[in-house]
Amino acid sequence: MRNASIRFIDPNTDKNQFFPSLRKEVDSYFKDRQLSKYSNSSMVVKTVVLFSLYILPFIALLAFNPPLIVSLSLWAFMGFAMAGIGMSVMHDANHGSYSKNPQVNKILGFSLNMLGGSVFNWKIQHNILHHTYTNISHVDDDIADKLILKLSPNTSVKWYHKFQVLYAFLFYSIVTLYWATLKDFLQFKRYIKDGMNKNTPSENRTILLKMILDKILYFSILILLPIYGFGIPAGQVLGGFLLMHAIAGIILTVIFQLAHTVEGTSHPLPNEANVIENSWAIHQLNTTVNFSGKNKFLTWYLGGLNYQIEHHLFPNICHIHYPAISKIVRSACQKFEIPYLETKSFWSAVRSHIKTLKRFGVRVSLDEAVN
Repeated sequence: MRNASIRFIDPNTDKNQFFPSLRKEVDSYFKDRQLSKYSNSSMVVKTVVLFSLYILPFIALLAFNPPLIVSLSLWAFMGFAMAGIGMSVMHDANHGSYSKNPQVNKILGFSLNMLGGSVFNWKIQHNILHHTYTNISHVDDDIADKLILKLSPNTSVKWYHKFQVLYAFLFYSIVTLYWATLKDFLQFKRYIKDGMNKNTPSENRTILLKMILDKILYFSILILLPIYGFGIPAGQVLGGFLLMHAIAGIILTVIFQLAHTVEGTSHPLPNEANVIENSWAIHQLNTTVNFSGKNKFLTWYLGGLNYQIEHHLFPNICHIHYPAISKIVRSACQKFEIPYLETKSFWSAVRSHIKTLKRFGVRVSLDEAVN
């Protein structure tokens, strides 16, 4: 990983006031309407609904031991709910934007551990590396090459990458399972080596122990309890568990990719002085795309991640406010003549992602790569 000390310096002084001006307008929006930047009652209701859709099917599995087709359907519901919790609840909580009470954010953010992940690693990967250095190769972990998958134009092309559009979505289906089993441990070790994890050895031993215990508890409840505690056939449990992760993995990975690994986004590289010649805020606009903003169900289920521009500019604001403040952001972009990237529909965004995977799988010049 490149040393994450990259600086953002915009040589265009005419646009230096873009973000201060925008932030002032957004602050005024909340102040004038006496609104909290955090969650409201509708967000609480959504939280209850999503957790219920995850927990109640599992209780039904244990209580009734239904036939295979019903059992798989319940596991599938859990997969959709798992992704929904990740996008709508865990994501906001670990950004500190669900509640002004840090303890509430900590409790709800721990839902990631309940889904097999690690909050500690996630905050380094997502809050620090991805949100600060969006689409910058070798720093933004979200676009790092993953086994046989290439998500950046600025890394070396292997012969098999030209076929990645054929296997990418299969790869996406195992992402959360990989996360729950190996990724956190490999990532934990790498962040210590790279200096991103600044804890003492003693603190890291405690964190690692908690991580191991969380995962043992997770697999014990989801797999061992149904098999040994309730006599459900092992094949049925394992099949359902894998189906749940396949559904959650595809949803989560695709949604996050539709904001950054699509046509129109840039992938700039720092110069010799380790500087990105742009302001941080405009860099976010150049590397992020909204999609399907008028689809109310998607906006609800995706936790506002179809409004990734607003999220990247204001990660400390709860996603329920993104549709409203998007109008302010769009107006500011027009005023300062900054592109506001948007794909009108979900499927158009998926097609754009597929085209981008194809493009990244072939060799391009450096000039093409950074644009």
